[in-house]
Amino acid sequence: MAKRASRHQAEVVAVLAGQGPGDELVPAGFRLRPDPGTRTLAGGTVITGGYPIRVLRLSPAGARHVAGWWAGTPVPVNPKARALARRLLDTGIAHPLLENGPAEQAKERPEVTVVVPVRDRHAELARCLAGLTGGGRVIVVDDGSRDPGAIQGVAAAAGASVVRRPVNGGPAAARNTGLAAAATPLVAFLDSDCVPGPGPANWLDALLPHFADPAVGAVAPRIVPHEAGRTWLARYEGASSTLDMGHRASIVRPGSRVPYVPGAALVVRRQAAGTGFAEDMQVGEDVDFVWRLGTSGWRVRYEPAATMGHQHRVRLPEWFGRRKDYGTSAADLELRHPGAVRPLYASAWTAAAWLAAALGHPEAGAVVTGTGTALLARRLAQVTGEAWPRPADSAAWRLAVRQAAGGTLAAARPLGSAISRTWWPVALPAAIAVRRLRLPLAALVLAPPLLDWLDRRPPLDPARYVAARLLDDAGFSVGVWQGCAERRTVRPLLPVLRGRDRHLCRPRLNSAGTMMSSGDRSWTEDRPRASSVESMPPRSTSNTFLTPAEPLAASPHR
Repeated sequence: MAKRASRHQAEVVAVLAGQGPGDELVPAGFRLRPDPGTRTLAGGTVITGGYPIRVLRLSPAGARHVAGWWAGTPVPVNPKARALARRLLDTGIAHPLLENGPAEQAKERPEVTVVVPVRDRHAELARCLAGLTGGGRVIVVDDGSRDPGAIQGVAAAAGASVVRRPVNGGPAAARNTGLAAAATPLVAFLDSDCVPGPGPANWLDALLPHFADPAVGAVAPRIVPHEAGRTWLARYEGASSTLDMGHRASIVRPGSRVPYVPGAALVVRRQAAGTGFAEDMQVGEDVDFVWRLGTSGWRVRYEPAATMGHQHRVRLPEWFGRRKDYGTSAADLELRHPGAVRPLYASAWTAAAWLAAALGHPEAGAVVTGTGTALLARRLAQVTGEAWPRPADSAAWRLAVRQAAGGTLAAARPLGSAISRTWWPVALPAAIAVRRLRLPLAALVLAPPLLDWLDRRPPLDPARYVAARLLDDAGFSVGVWQGCAERRTVRPLLPVLRGRDRHLCRPRLNSAGTMMSSGDRSWTEDRPRASSVESMPPRSTSNTFLTPAEPLAASPHR
């Protein structure tokens, strides 16, 4: 297995993203807005937010800058202030405010080539191209269609050029063919089953301003159903599609609120794309591409203000088969990005508390959680500059209770998802064999879809929504186990349990998740480190203080 994994990793070395940005600093004149979850404490000198949660101690000068940015003041030319702004963007504590940013002031719109890969779907292609009129050059890549004349006719009617591949190579190869034919600084990849609104204003106009930041390599819109669903499956897919990454803007990387974006609609900086997508991947190639951009130093952003209509699969056989296909990519992605595709990420404290409760000792679990909360409060008090253990209503205690105690309770959701999406072939026999495991396992499996229903309030009753979600999870799980068997690895089946400060000892990396430091500490101050658990593999966090935010993402396909 190790030999096969090594050979596979050697094969993907040649698939590279473009060289990272030369300037890591946020451009002067950029405006920032706080994430809805961001909070300031201790007179503005402590800021908490992002995903997973970070706690940063700011110097008085840094606190003044942040307060000004929240009030609408643009980022100044000071390099240290620009480095601090980058840190806030990279952690998800802040997002770009695009209304009055540098891109809005530009006299010329960035040139974009739209690349639409297609195979045989003539009607879908015609509907897609109808929304692209007046938006610049459009290249249709015919990926070995059985009737190339039909593709040519649809493209010609819409004013698009066609590049034909004589042999079908899959979505990655088709996108790479279009990438090679594009000569513009930006390339927008658009699947043929996407339905853009008339003209580019519904999606490109909300995405292109992000490229005023030279560190941004790609931006993706929100994928929404093209039309309201009529069947129970169509209504479920409209509310819980794996292509829809939600309504909150985010930086994209493993561990963030949005760990990946689909390639169905993606605008990429040509310089960042490098050699493009991995052509040996038939599924998951878009996730791999986005993650490689990040490890090369580029930032990828998700912008839900831009929406793209999509014709979802709503027939049960092909829908279930597609879910299984998504699952098969887990093993390949885990081999290419070690540690990025695991069913569960949890702290040792959380795991111990839930194990005690599952064994029938909830009081022991409460003691474990209480102890972890107290220890975290003591460490956070060194960040906030407060006394410990009193006062009990200090900012350190409030943060500790929210993150450690609240996080332990919230861990039921990802734990239940891990069981239904990966571990049910083991959990089901265990529940049959051990009677007292039946009720807790059933509760854990049902909790995530029920909570999702409460969050989303879809046009579908709870019973059918839960049934559809469990069927969704079952399809994905079948694919995960199939992929593991084909790749001869069990890594996508194994959880990650993290202990105190383990990741803070890692060397600093020059990657998208790196908190770049200018070498001057006048904007953030070093304090004894707080422990952390992330929902995806951590990045280097120089001068950044992290709290135990429990994972909410069970896999890169939910």
